[in-house]
Amino acid sequence: MSALHFDTLVWHWPIAIYLFLAGVSAGAMFFAVLLKHFVLKQNAYQSGFVRAACIVAPVAVMAGLGILVADLTKPLDFWKILVFYNPKSVMSMGVLILLIYQVFMFMWIGLIFRKPVDAWCESRFPIVLKLTALLARFEATITGLLVILSLALGAYTGFLLSALPGYPMLKNPVLPLLFLASGLSSGAASSLLGGVLMNGKPNDKEVHFIHKVEIPLILVEIVLLFTFFVGLLLTGGQSKIAAFNALGYGFWGWIFWVGIIGLGLSGPLAMNLFMTTTSKRKWAYVAGTACLSLIGVLLLRNFILYTGQMTIA
Repeated sequence: MSALHFDTLVWHWPIAIYLFLAGVSAGAMFFAVLLKHFVLKQNAYQSGFVRAACIVAPVAVMAGLGILVADLTKPLDFWKILVFYNPKSVMSMGVLILLIYQVFMFMWIGLIFRKPVDAWCESRFPIVLKLTALLARFEATITGLLVILSLALGAYTGFLLSALPGYPMLKNPVLPLLFLASGLSSGAASSLLGGVLMNGKPNDKEVHFIHKVEIPLILVEIVLLFTFFVGLLLTGGQSKIAAFNALGYGFWGWIFWVGIIGLGLSGPLAMNLFMTTTSKRKWAYVAGTACLSLIGVLLLRNFILYTGQMTIA
């Protein structure tokens, strides 16, 4: 039996990429809000790291939706998902969250870049100034709802997998929390990587702030992974078999221990701890740590998706 093709497989890698990109978008917006309100204040739009997050978030979520639509049995009927909602369907409610999230995401990005947008539009499109002024009156509400929607989107990527019936590993209640934490990590990593590529300085205060949040976040991910598999083992039956199948010494066992635990979690944790003890961060350290985090989260999405479908209840 191939590691990527087996009889019980229903969803394959495009779904994992979609889950990854949705998490990246949610995490990037979450950290952009944190940077704006706790570090940069009114000059947030001048930060390369905030700019990177504001580019990554919409591109990632729209690319993820594109992949999801392309993977549908009838891609041209995707509009039906947007019009007809089933409150009992995890997929349907997820699409609703995605759409509302995007509305508040673009409103918040518009507010962040209000100063340069107003300056450019003042003589060209003066009506835009009225729109940004109106949005500014509700900035606190927009920001609060965006944070809630970002967290909801990050957790939804875990809830989505529970839509597959009959797979004990995917019914684990820890999964939404695990995917939320890892999605936030990927958003932080993409913001850091994009920021340094957009001439952000690796020793800027934004980098220090994100790394301070990343260290406990990685530790939370490790604890959640431990809790996830201990829960399966203690449940017994097919859940226990699912855990052993996932953590065995085959292809997916190597992906978990070397790719996820080694490169994706231990590597960034060690590098973050190293950078907190040095007086100055370097470009290669920041970019390298971010790349390892992104690889680890992408591997985690594929690992859970594939190994979760190996064992049927």
